[in-house]
Amino acid sequence: MKRCQHTWANNALFLMHLVMFDIDGTLTETMKVDEECFVRSFVEVFGFTDIDTDWSHYPHVTDSGIFHEVYAPRMGRPPTTLDVSRFRRHFIELLAAASSQSPFAPVAGADRLLSRLTSGGSHRVSLATGSWRESARLKMASAGMCFDDHPAASADDALERESIMKLSKKRACEWYGGPFAGTVYVGDGVWDARACRAMGIPFIGIGSGLRGARLASEGAVRVFRDFSKDGLFLESLDELSRRASRTERAIICPSIGREVQ
Repeated sequence: MKRCQHTWANNALFLMHLVMFDIDGTLTETMKVDEECFVRSFVEVFGFTDIDTDWSHYPHVTDSGIFHEVYAPRMGRPPTTLDVSRFRRHFIELLAAASSQSPFAPVAGADRLLSRLTSGGSHRVSLATGSWRESARLKMASAGMCFDDHPAASADDALERESIMKLSKKRACEWYGGPFAGTVYVGDGVWDARACRAMGIPFIGIGSGLRGARLASEGAVRVFRDFSKDGLFLESLDELSRRASRTERAIICPSIGREVQ
């Protein structure tokens, strides 16, 4: 698959605010197909059945984390690099077949919102996904968005979501020439909310009904059904960014060492 190239130019003379996005269920409507292909891969590659698909039961809700949690107790040993590679390859083949039959849809307004955020202003975008990189790239491309337009970290980089988020911020600092006056994370899972709480990052939830209520109960500062009202979402983002700027007095950009007082 041909990779996109980012075109953002580092000429900003103002403080930047980082908006970090999850992908499945946040930018793309792929939670159901992702789960189906993941479970099917366990059956077809290793013969594993009866997979618990309540992902909130797993200590690390990432592709790599869940794979390790399922594989190790059944095989009596941690997976090898070859085990992971075989499973991941089959999983991505199933996703590609599904997308060729019916392209994946973006969460309403997600493509337009990313375009607005990357076209100017004080906000910068990064991706922090629990998916493996190639599956994330495939899902975004099928939904009309480009994974490689943004700095990103994925389940290829770490088992733990918190580590993925930290690395996404580090890469964003390097990509945009940081530092950031504040960071906001946007996601759809209770695991996203818990990771943000552990890291002290404001969390915006994407969901409705019971899911939306649960995100609020887990600490989401705002909950939106989707991004169809992108103007309202951006207003909330601006408010949270201003608040973060007041509370984060000294932000040091990882590996760059620049500080904002």
